[in-house]
Amino acid sequence: MSTLNVPPSPLELPDETYPNRTQAVVASPAGPILSKSALWLLLLLLVLGFAIVISDNGLTVSLGDRFQTFVTIFLSIFIEAVPFLLAGAIVAGFIEVFVDRELLTRIVPRHPILAALTGGAMGMVFPVCECGVVPVTRRLYQKGLPQSVGIAFLLAAPVVNPVVVASTYAAFGWGPILYARLGLSFLIASVIGLIFYLADPNEILLPETLENTSSAHHHDHAHEHNHDDLEHSPGQGLWQALGIAGDDFLDMARYLIAGSLLAAGMQTLVPQSALLALGGNAFTSILAMMALAFVLSVCSTVDAFLALAFANSFPPAAILAFLVFGPMVDIKSSLMFLRVFKRRTVAYLILLPFMVTLVVTVYLNLNVRW
Repeated sequence: MSTLNVPPSPLELPDETYPNRTQAVVASPAGPILSKSALWLLLLLLVLGFAIVISDNGLTVSLGDRFQTFVTIFLSIFIEAVPFLLAGAIVAGFIEVFVDRELLTRIVPRHPILAALTGGAMGMVFPVCECGVVPVTRRLYQKGLPQSVGIAFLLAAPVVNPVVVASTYAAFGWGPILYARLGLSFLIASVIGLIFYLADPNEILLPETLENTSSAHHHDHAHEHNHDDLEHSPGQGLWQALGIAGDDFLDMARYLIAGSLLAAGMQTLVPQSALLALGGNAFTSILAMMALAFVLSVCSTVDAFLALAFANSFPPAAILAFLVFGPMVDIKSSLMFLRVFKRRTVAYLILLPFMVTLVVTVYLNLNVRW
């Protein structure tokens, strides 16, 4: 009697037979990670909502007004930042497709000081704010950019780019505020980038970024072999870049949403009058404006006009602290940093600009006549 030769189950076959199935098994933990992130975000919203409720005794009267204020602030921050995040994602997509590792190797100097200065200067050619610069920096890291150069670029680009220079000029004109903002931001970003020069990339970047760096190296070799084909079909490279841009945008958008929600909650809970009341002292006035910049999370392309509204209430050094520290670090950008760097690195990226900006602006406030 003949027997049927029943093929073994795909799960029993070796990996070489069903490579796609093996990849699916490896990628399956991503689901719980996403759900865990969603749970943390939901918990954050619940905590913020509870805090808003208990912060006011007149619950029945003010709850609707506070919620409306929260939604309005959230939408204003998110809608203001989305176009720049999209622009940054598009730039990142073009970097991934059309920029190879060898080009970055030729451009970036090997001397640590010159490399950090180059990172700060790169921000002059990228018209992106603190939201759009994050996906660009991540793609540059995946192309092999040194961590010191990337950090200097990350911190300097939101201030020294042409769009922000033009908006600052429109608000304050050619004067000490404009010059000090550009010079101090470039200097602080370069110094902090230099500090990270000797650090191990494994201690700074997320494992996913390091893995993608390795895969990008192989991609560059394939890109070199297929370069002639790409030249004959530029539309294919364009669509590939836009596809990568879409992936980066969606990947970063969740952090932008979380940061915008947190910033809106902080602005709803902490009235600006409480921070503005600290403006009388040379030290506390600077602390108040830096805290205000961190909480408001205003896009660097328009923050000069907001700072101008405080020019009569705060000394110039405090206004400068607002214009320098805010574009480097705010609530929404801090959360977006978590998609590129490890948590300890993100803490350093918040504390180092804060401390350097505070020390320099306090010195200027006490010793310089504007």
